[in-house]
Amino acid sequence: VQLQAFGGGLVQAGGSLRLSCAASGGSFSSGGMGWFRQAPGKDREFVAGIVWSLSITQYVDSVKGRFTISRDNAKSTVYLQMNSLKPEDTAVYYCAARPRTSVAVYISPGSYDIWGQGTLVTVSS
Repeated sequence: VQLQAFGGGLVQAGGSLRLSCAASGGSFSSGGMGWFRQAPGKDREFVAGIVWSLSITQYVDSVKGRFTISRDNAKSTVYLQMNSLKPEDTAVYYCAARPRTSVAVYISPGSYDIWGQGTLVTVSS
């Protein structure tokens, strides 16, 4: 099973980006997926997560109302729509999958089994 994340880039403060994470080689129909980010010199931070079959979502407080996580079952893809971006959102963003049956969103990186490569988001002021 592999995850491929893409969609990062350079954007001005107040702008928007949409990250995508495409899964291949397996099914996550009963599991969960999450987006994390890591800024230079900081620990990896949970950003948003979704329980695939239940559409339960959870966000870190700093992105609530600005970011939206969603999934497309047919494409086995999870998206992170990021609006009203701030310079403090600058980081490498990673998607992660937890294929095990999940009934809640997990916020610890250790709860996820599969990671995609990071995609860099840079927000200029």
